[in-house]
Amino acid sequence: MTFWLLLTVNSITFGSLLFLLAAGFSLIFGLMRIPNLTHGSLFMLGAYFGATFVGGMLGMMFNFWVAAVMAALLVAAFGAVIERLLLRRLPGQQMAQVLVTLGISFIVADFCLMVWGGDPVAVATPDTLVGSVRLGPMIFPIYRIAVIGIAVVVAIALWLLLDRTRLGAMIRAGVDDPDMARVVGIRVSRLFTIVFALGAGIAAFAGVIGGPILTVYPGLDQYMLPLALVVVILGGSGSLLGSVVGSLIIGVLYNFGQALLPELAYFVLFLPMVLVLLLRPQGLFGRFIP
Repeated sequence: MTFWLLLTVNSITFGSLLFLLAAGFSLIFGLMRIPNLTHGSLFMLGAYFGATFVGGMLGMMFNFWVAAVMAALLVAAFGAVIERLLLRRLPGQQMAQVLVTLGISFIVADFCLMVWGGDPVAVATPDTLVGSVRLGPMIFPIYRIAVIGIAVVVAIALWLLLDRTRLGAMIRAGVDDPDMARVVGIRVSRLFTIVFALGAGIAAFAGVIGGPILTVYPGLDQYMLPLALVVVILGGSGSLLGSVVGSLIIGVLYNFGQALLPELAYFVLFLPMVLVLLLRPQGLFGRFIP
């Protein structure tokens, strides 16, 4: 029983990290129709920034949460630059967008390798979240439970932003009908920058809080990006609920598959994506995009 419960907690924790990564990715694709292949690199870049700030590599050691916010802001600014200087010049050109974002991901990966080297970088767990909590005969790591709580808070905050604010109404208008949004005076290009920067910042924040669990190493971007793609395809682009449900499904399938059927782990992981593409191409909670 303890094994199954721990595996479930680990699955939900990993699903929470996937949600933080995939939520921005889904929103970017849902609003901008940009297949942003840099998203995994933004996750990794944020993780390296966070490790640098927390580890005192700059001669000054920052609090873990301050480091996470700083990394998120830096990567969000980088994402805004990418959108304004590169992707804005390629509207509707999905093949060009794929190539540009893929190229940027390679550049970011080489930059990280040049600056931080090829050895894995460990990120220390925040002192206040070290240890475990006991519930009867079961013991759960406090930090993993905290990650789940953070994902819940971010999900609620994004829901409030999208459904209860004027900015969220404009974003939803841009998702539903960007041409009509422009007609009524919404600056869709500015929304694109805000959404891209927001998605990049959330991905970087996820990279930092995922550091104590995953460690930070070259290739982390290529490990996380396919999983985020599966989440978006499964849940539906532009759907926050789809990101939540898809992340939990993939987190559970991935961890249980690795533990119980390691030789078939990727078959178990990608089979739902194939079925969804065949039966409901827009995803479980997405809308059909003509």
